[in-house]
Amino acid sequence: MLNFKFMKKTAKALFLFFVIQNMNAQELNLPTFTQYLADSPFLISPSFAGIGDYVKVRANGFSQWVGIKDAPENQSLAVDLRIKDRSGMGLYLYNDKNGNTKQSGFKLSYAHHLVIDKYEDQFLSLGLSYNLNQFKIDIANFTNNLDPGVTNNRNLINHNFDVGILYRINYFYTSFTAANLLNKEIDLFTGVEPLELRNYQVFAGYNWKRNVNSDFEIEPSIFYQYFESDKRSSTDVNVKFRHKAFEDYYWIGVSYRFLNDQLFEPLNISPMAGMLYKNFYFAYSYQVTLNELINYNSGTHMVTVGVDLFQGVSNCPCTN
Repeated sequence: MLNFKFMKKTAKALFLFFVIQNMNAQELNLPTFTQYLADSPFLISPSFAGIGDYVKVRANGFSQWVGIKDAPENQSLAVDLRIKDRSGMGLYLYNDKNGNTKQSGFKLSYAHHLVIDKYEDQFLSLGLSYNLNQFKIDIANFTNNLDPGVTNNRNLINHNFDVGILYRINYFYTSFTAANLLNKEIDLFTGVEPLELRNYQVFAGYNWKRNVNSDFEIEPSIFYQYFESDKRSSTDVNVKFRHKAFEDYYWIGVSYRFLNDQLFEPLNISPMAGMLYKNFYFAYSYQVTLNELINYNSGTHMVTVGVDLFQGVSNCPCTN
């Protein structure tokens, strides 16, 4: 019994330490999990807005570190659509809660898609997002002066921008995104705060088929993210296996995430699966945490549901 109480207290201490140490890292930077792998790359780059010739709606929710009190939770809704032949727009609404810190806001994106060579399926897409984020800290539950620098409830609205570029040729794609280009305001705060919100992201992958008519695809991909403020970076190595059945498809996959200075010490591993059936979409991901908290939680659960509407809104080959 004493052992159990000690472990419980240790787990709580670890969690509180993690939250305090990562407040600055979280602030005005939404966490990236495996949402983008649920056929939603628009979530990480505005350059993907309106790629398909339909209206794509995706609702996503995840509960992190299930079993730990006040663990992070996130809900989001993403809609992107085609505008005429060569342009797309997207809207991303989100709500994020991490202990006593809360964020909510939206991204409004525009992308323009250029055809470089329609016979080689070579395309270039440029994207821009306007972001509005409201960040709050509720100190009502703070005890023992966990962070003496936080003396009142912080409530800050930040306006920012993302830019992205996407290059596609045949079955290969790669994108670069610079997110949160502007420094944040710190007038409401005391103490020393990091000004830089900028982070840089590279996403690349390849759709492999045995032949053009094959119904089976393998899609390896990689996602790299670098934060300018504290020089930390992480990499996701992913692979998806997809089977197509006319307009429907089914897929399974796995993602492996690590800090770039700890290559063989993964942060987490995420098996996942999804399907599109008669224009309705569903995906599930289970993320196994591989740090000290593994003994005190049952992992992170993520669900994505959605629908594809109004097929055939564009005749441009760049919709593929």
